[in-house]
Parts: sequence; C-alpha cells; structure tokens
Amino acid sequence: MTHVCTLQLHAQGVWHDVASVRLSGEVADGWKAKTYSGYAIDWAFTHAGATDASALCAGWPVGLEPLQLNHWPVFLIDMLPQGFGRQELLQRIGLSPVAGVPADWQLLLAGAGNPIGHLRVKEAAQWLNANAGAQRGFTYEEVAQRGDAFSEYLASYGLFVAGSSGVQGEWPKVLLTRAKDGLLYLDHTLPDELAVQHYIVKFGRGTDRQLASILRHEAPYMHLAQELGLRVNGPLMLRKRALFIPRFDRVVQNGQVLRLAQESIATLTGMPGFEAVPTHDQVCAALLRHCTDPQAEVLEYLKRDVANLALGNKDNHARNTAVQRDFKGQIALTPLYDFAPMYLHPDGIARRIRWEGNDASQPDWGRVLDRVCELAKQVPSKGRQKAAMHLDRAILIKEMKAMVPVLQRIAAQGEAMGLEPEVFAHLRPSLLARAQELTALV
Repeated sequence: MTHVCTLQLHAQGVWHDVASVRLSGEVADGWKAKTYSGYAIDWAFTHAGATDASALCAGWPVGLEPLQLNHWPVFLIDMLPQGFGRQELLQRIGLSPVAGVPADWQLLLAGAGNPIGHLRVKEAAQWLNANAGAQRGFTYEEVAQRGDAFSEYLASYGLFVAGSSGVQGEWPKVLLTRAKDGLLYLDHTLPDELAVQHYIVKFGRGTDRQLASILRHEAPYMHLAQELGLRVNGPLMLRKRALFIPRFDRVVQNGQVLRLAQESIATLTGMPGFEAVPTHDQVCAALLRHCTDPQAEVLEYLKRDVANLALGNKDNHARNTAVQRDFKGQIALTPLYDFAPMYLHPDGIARRIRWEGNDASQPDWGRVLDRVCELAKQVPSKGRQKAAMHLDRAILIKEMKAMVPVLQRIAAQGEAMGLEPEVFAHLRPSLLARAQELTALV
C-alpha cells in the first residue's frame, strides 16, 4: 500500500494534480500520523501566493513551502468518510465496519474520490472508477421509497458510500444528480455535460420517533432561517423519509459543472480530528483573517449562533459550518446547512462550539460583540501592513436586532410556519428569550 496520495483540484473543467501528501508516520496511526505535504512545482509557480480556490485551503497558500504536521492536513481529514459512509465503505474494502483509526489511510484511498468541494484524492478516484458498476437512473419516487431496484443497485456495487456518499455524518446520505432525462443518478456515474441539479439525499433511519421528527423539521427550519435573514441556498424537499438537499458546491453553467472550493471551519481554524472543536472566538478570528468581507461574515456567523440557540440546534460541531472560496479571491461562509432541532436527538447532544468564558447556552451578546470587535483589532487589514481591522459594532447591533420581530413571529405563529406542536411548545420560551436578549443590546 502506498504511503503517498495525490491531491487533485478541479479548475476550468479539468482535474489537475496540484499536491501530494506523504505519510512520515505510521499507517496504523490513522489521521494522527505525521505528514509531509507539498504543492506540485508547476502549480506552485503558476499560482504562487494564492489562497483562493487555487489553494487546498485558505491557511496554506500555494507555493514551494512544504506543510509538515504531526497529523494529516485537516482538509484531508475533511475528505475521510464518517458515520454510515465509513461503515459501508469499510465493508466494501474487506475491513470490519467498526475498524478504527488504523483503517483511515486505506479508507481515504478508496473513499475520497468524489467528496464535497473541488478536491479529490487521485488514487481514490481511480479506485472509484474501477469499482463504479453500471450507470442507472431512478425516479424521485423510487429514491424516496428506497425501492427494491434502487436498494439492490446500491448494495450490488457498494456505491452507497464509495463515491455517491462522500459526505460525513451519522445519517445515511447519498449524492445524486438529476440528468437531462429527469432521472437521478449516482453523482460520480453521470458525465458533467448531462447534469442538471445536484443533491445530497438524507434518509430517515430506524423507528425512533425523535430522529424522524428531526428529519421532518429540516425543510421548515431552512425556511425559518431564510425568514431570520440567514444565508440559505434554497428550499429543501422531503419525500416520504428522504430529504432532497440541493447542493451549493456544484453549479451547472453552459453544460459544464463548476465545482466550488469548500472547507470546514475545522480546516479554517486548523483543528484536526473529530472530537476537538474550536471556540466561537477562534472561528471569528479565522473569519476575520481570511474572509473577503469580514464584517458581513462575522455578522452572518453571529446570527447563526442566535438562530441555533433559539431553535435548539445544538449540533454545532466544526464540520457543520464551512467557507467557500472562488477563483476570483472571494472567501465567505457557505449557505447554512445541517440546521435542525437537534435537541431532540435521543443520544442527548450538548452544544459543541461555545464562546470563551461567556456561554452556558445563554451568552451575553453585548460581551460577544465586544469580543469580536477586540479580535478585529488584532488582525491586520489586507493590503495595509500596520492598520488594524475595524468592525462596525453599531451595524452588528442593528442587524442582530432585525431578527427580533421574526423571532417573535415564530414564537407566535410557529405551527403555521411548519413546526409541529410539541417542537413549537418546547422552542417558544427560547425564541422569546433570544428576542428579549437582542432587544436589550446597546
């Protein structure tokens, strides 16, 4: 088994070999193994200094400087299948579905051939092509029902995870693309010129009543997010126990598919692994440092935290928020995703990312604003070596207060806006409390 993998990046309709990652530690150490990474020389000279979509991540500019770490690069960890995807692929490559960290490298070389974003591991793409099976389209109804033909197709070729489920998480998910014939195909089996709409399809699992409620609420939650002024991609579609989520890392233009660079805030903050999380303070510092419009992105991030607290979305881990980078130098938060009433989860999920010394699930928003404005002063403005960045606190307050009437409206009309009675009754006090907190902001 090779100890080197090649990173490919999609640009101008072509996959480019842009970098390599070599294990200098042991394979058995999994993602915790030491690594030596470097950009390809031709790519380094052509795109020297770039942190836009030409780079593997915003924190490692294109160039000849190697990246030496005591673990895998976090952007590589982002491509490692997790949850149901991990279990299915481990079985597909002949390993135990509960194989731990020692299986990570082998899993990467098979499972990172078609992940979210514009990167892939070349060796995994080759494995995927060699094991892809036949191409076949299905109707929305066949997918939603998980009918025999659809289920057998996935099971026969092991495609549920390998290339069509390059998505992390515990819910069964599959990447499907609607073609010009109106049918849905496993994403990696459909040529770009035939693609019309790309989806992540999330399936309900088991018979747990609370898990079913979480899935049913994800579509109305996205509507509530839009009402609250958050950045959303578009409506979600629930058919039976299948949630069709339009992807925002794929854009179909003139018969071609544009793949957008996407990196989690785990990568943006350099936080390896799956259990460790940054603080909100660390995330805001990274947004200030890397984003094109820091004021807009910090505001969006703050509003999302208000919404998470108001609507009981406790699962705010480091891979449930991400940024996008384009080839024009724009870096910004992606549209919102994985926004649901996760307080319902039967395992009991605690709020993951918190404000330093100011949280307990009820942060003092005045202190939060003081903190982000203080962080801004510590970040040099781009293009001006000594000038400190400035956040306009008054604008942050104005825009956060704009959420108040919407929070109050949801607290009054939540059922009419898609919340089921039990969920609405649980959330109403939290909605009113957040509205009161924002009203008091000065």
